[in-house]
Parts: sequence; C-alpha cells; structure tokens
Amino acid sequence: MKSYFSRVALGVTLGALLAFSMGCSSGSSSANNPTPQPQNGTVSLLVSDAPTEDWATIGVRVMSIALTPQGGGSDVTVYTAPSPAPYINLLQLDQLSEILGNVSVPVGTYTGATITVSGNPGDVLLTASANPEAGFAAAAGSTIPSSQIQIVNAKGSAGSLTVPVKLNLAAPLVVTANQRNALDLEFDLAHPAFIVAHVPPSGGGTTMWGVNFKGTLRHRRIFDIARLVLRHHYGTVTAVSSDNITLTFNKDYPVYPPTNPETAITTSQALSVLADSTNGTLYYDVDAKTRTTIHDFSSIASTIAGKYIRVAARYQEDGTLVAVRLWASSSFNSVWISPEGHVLHVDTSTSTLVVQNELGVGVPLTVDANTLFFFRTPSNAQSDATSIGQGPAFLSNLVRGFKVHASVVDPLANPMVASSIDIEIARFDGTITGSNLTSFSYTRNFFDTNDDYTVQLPFIPSNMANGNDPQSGNAITGFKWWNFTYPTIVDSGTNAILDFDNATNGSVNFGGSAGLMQAAGETYAKWNDQTVPGVWNAPSAVLIPTTIPLGLAATSYNNGSFTVGVPGGVQTVPVNLSTSSESATLVYQVEWSGGILTISPVDITTTAGQNTLSTNLVTGTPVKVYGIPQANGTIKCYVLTYFTGFAQATTN
Repeated sequence: MKSYFSRVALGVTLGALLAFSMGCSSGSSSANNPTPQPQNGTVSLLVSDAPTEDWATIGVRVMSIALTPQGGGSDVTVYTAPSPAPYINLLQLDQLSEILGNVSVPVGTYTGATITVSGNPGDVLLTASANPEAGFAAAAGSTIPSSQIQIVNAKGSAGSLTVPVKLNLAAPLVVTANQRNALDLEFDLAHPAFIVAHVPPSGGGTTMWGVNFKGTLRHRRIFDIARLVLRHHYGTVTAVSSDNITLTFNKDYPVYPPTNPETAITTSQALSVLADSTNGTLYYDVDAKTRTTIHDFSSIASTIAGKYIRVAARYQEDGTLVAVRLWASSSFNSVWISPEGHVLHVDTSTSTLVVQNELGVGVPLTVDANTLFFFRTPSNAQSDATSIGQGPAFLSNLVRGFKVHASVVDPLANPMVASSIDIEIARFDGTITGSNLTSFSYTRNFFDTNDDYTVQLPFIPSNMANGNDPQSGNAITGFKWWNFTYPTIVDSGTNAILDFDNATNGSVNFGGSAGLMQAAGETYAKWNDQTVPGVWNAPSAVLIPTTIPLGLAATSYNNGSFTVGVPGGVQTVPVNLSTSSESATLVYQVEWSGGILTISPVDITTTAGQNTLSTNLVTGTPVKVYGIPQANGTIKCYVLTYFTGFAQATTN
C-alpha cells in the first residue's frame, strides 16, 4: 500500500500594508492634496505538498501565479519566476511550505487563481524512489528520460510550452489594508490522474509517463499562519540590521538534477528573519563545526554577510519570520549537503538512519550520543526550539515515511554523523485495525519487510484545540477525520471517534493470492501530547481510498455499479459509484490515440457522462479502483480510472 494523500499546495499569505506615495511638483495643489496611490498587500508565496511512496523527485517549474478579481477585470500576477526558473521538488514538501518570495498585491477581493507551470520537454523531472513498491513501472532510483514524459495539456510553441491551471476559490480571498490572509492551492500528487504510466501498443514495451496538472488542484482555507511548517530556506546573506535583530538574505535554489558539488541558483527575492530572543536560535557554523545558541545576531554580524545559509524558520502571528535554527558556510555545497527527504530505513541495532535524497539514493546517517532530535511545532515557539530526544535510544520513535531534514557534523565524512535531525512530518499510514474510544492502530507493510511496522496511536484529548472546520471556520477540539476526496467535510466533536470506528470496520476479499483488503488511513502525528506523554498521538486521520490492484471489469457498468477482478484473485467484488452532485465518484478516461495521451474527466452526474461511462466501461476494460471497503463486502468507489485505446496499463 502506498501513500495516497499527496499534494502540492501553493499557499499565499497576505499582509496588507497601507502604502501611499506623494507626488513632487512645483504646484501647491499637488503638495496639499496628494493623490492616493493604489493600496497593496505584502504577499508571501508558499509551496507545499505530501509524499508519494514511489518517487524521489517530482520536479516542476512554477512560472507564474495570478489572482482573478471578483466581478471581472484582468488577472493580477503576484509571482513571476526568476530566470532561469528553478525546479521545485514537490517530494521534499511533505505537508511543508516553501516561501517563493514576497510580492505586492492590490487590495481587493479575488475569487480565482491561475498557476502556470512550464510544459517543455525536460521541464518535469521524475526520479524513482530508492525503494519503490513492488510492481512499480520504473527501476529503483532511475531517472525517467524526458522523451518518456508527456506533459498533458501543454500550450504554446516549442520551447515556450506552458500549462495554465485555473480554479475557482472555495471562498473569496479578501485582501484588506493592515490585515493578513492566506491562500492554499493544493495539487494532489498521488491523485490517480496526476501521473499515469502506460505502455502504448506501438511503443515496443517502453513505458510512457503522462503528467496531468489539470483537475488535481483545489483551494483549502488556512486559518492560522503560525501553524505552517516551513521548509528550510537557502539563501545568501545580504545584511544584518544595525540593532542586530534582523538578518536579510536573498533566496537561493539548488540546481536540479543535483550536481557535485551542488551550486546555487541565486535570486533577488529578499527575505528577512529575526533571531529568537526568548528561546534562542541554534547557530551552526558549518565550516568551524561549532554549535552555539544566540539571541541576536551581534556575535556573527561581522562575519556572516555574503555567506550561504540554511534557515529553519517559523511564522509569527504578525507574519514575521523567526529563525529557529541557522546554518552558515562560505560554500553553498556545505549547507546543502544536509540530507533532506523521507526516511527509508531505521536500524536501531547499528544506530543508523537512512534518508532518501533527490537522486533517489538512500543517505545513511550515524546517530551518536550527541545527535539531537527536534519536532517542528511552529505554533509553539518553545517546543519548536526544544529537542524532544537525544542519541540512539530515540531512533525507535521514527519509522519509514517520516519527512526529516538532518544536519551533519562533517559533510565530507563517510559515513556522515548527524548533529541534529528536524522531524518535519511524523506520518503514519496503513490498514486500520483495533479502533476503539481511546486509540487505533496502523499496520504498514513495505516491499522491504524490514521497514514494516504496527503502531498504536492514542487519540488527542477531546478538549485539545485542533484547528478549524474548513467550511464554517469554527474552532475544533479533539480528534477529527475526513474522507480523502471530501477534505472540507470534517467529522469532529462528540461522535467523531465512534463514527471513525464504524467507518473503518469494513473489508473485501478477492480470495487467492490477492486476499483481503481493509480500510486504510493516514495520520500526521503530534509528539508528547496530553494523553500519553512521550509517544506519538493522533490529532486526525484521513480515511484513504484503498488502492485496488489494476484489474479488469468483470461486468459492464450499469446503473451505478460494476464488478472487478484483480490478478491473483479468484472472485470478483462489486464496485458502487455515486452519481450525486457534490459527492460523485471522480471518473477519468485515459486514452491512447495517434501517439497522444489524453486524460479526460467524466462527469457521471450528467446523462452524457453516464452514457460515456456505459459505452466504455464494459467487460474486459482495464480499470483502477480507489475506494473504501464496506461491511457488506462491496467497494464504495471514490476515484475510478479506466483505460481505452491500448493494452492493459499501469497507473501510479
């Protein structure tokens, strides 16, 4: 079972600042009655996502972001990529946000957004994981040639191809002077229609990969900027303020694919961070191999200008950034060689942690008695700055799938020794069992059985603050959960745990080697909450559609249902689709015709959509079903992909 809930979110946090300029002229009228200039808001553009199990790199180039004013008018471009446009590796942004830069946006109300990504050959990078799931269509650690990647819906002329992705915002974005707002636009990386592998009949067995940006983007509201977990920033220091409180740097990006030594793509996007005057900022001089705690920048102001830095920062409620941890070196390569990625292996017997990098290579790190572990909690400044464990004994609290960013004592050592490890995301997923009123368990099986785990997660207390309802905006306390395809319909409150228990007790059985398939989920855990101190706790769970292996329709689609058989199974299972508006099953037709791959959504709430599905989904059609096993032995289908125009294909 892979990670299903993967997305890239383009978050925009807006702090509107009142800005007037006075014209200078010889006329007294202009001096006494200055003409107000348009008010602008300061915008921090963010990018974030979650992982997929099978990839180490999904690199894209975001060329621009524009907002659509309410009531018409020209779109307002709020971000334009520097030249050359840097790649953003979506796999490194597991529920994290990366600041693209601060820009100005006119005060007003916006109801839509357009994100434009580059669509030329080579503008999407795909590198397979070092340890993908069994049956994945690419070799472990391999880079997919650009000739085998088709970027669907690209427009324009050769060399200038782009894919503009438009969407309506779930709620209008209101930019008001002297107030802050946030915008979160999510690409679902593991959406069945996002990356589709297929083998054309005339392709000689070569796998082609279709990348589809449309239909995988949605708007999610953010209620508290201080809760955003930010990816570490890279940059070149330009100045320290005269009071030694603020450090300013121009944002840098690493080159993709990575080079050796790694070099920086410099930009003019300036960011500023404050020192943590209360809790202290941990400062690592990578060249001198020292670690100190600073409460302002006075001790490093004379030496840090012009150096390359890496910053773990958090937002304050007023939108300013505070440095939690800061690394500096005269070499970009030295601050960049700090393994970042998803945990591949944890070996407590050898005190080793293996982290996957962008090349799809596992980087082993030795954990010694001095290694500090941190869990990113930006909403709590003291917790964000305080280690939660130290040394090899703490390794047992990590599992494969966590997203971490490590720092090393010596980047040239072999093996490298970790000086600190930031746990950015503590992700558990798998089949759900044993759900009761106090806890539930995940069982996760990997291709490498040494990484398998079963973990019991206590629910957080019913009185603990836990975000806001995405529809009403009301504050939530206690455990909450939702279905993958309906992220705005959150079950919380008194009956949430009991509802969760009832929703996770179903299973379907294909028999044979295919066997039993149960309800599955995913949780981003918290450390050391009130329930059971010193363990991971579950604030929420996403009930994930179980991925049914690629199979064949055993019966034709008729009146909302069909049956499916899978390899190794000895019996078929009924699949039920919803045709109700607002909750309909998402259906995609993947077609190969004339050397062109087309991925088309089918709206089965309409008569035309029903007719299209009935015509194409017949006995023997290759299908991929994503759904929740029910207690009656059927599958409640949330996403369905069927294939026409070529032989049986593989989807990921």
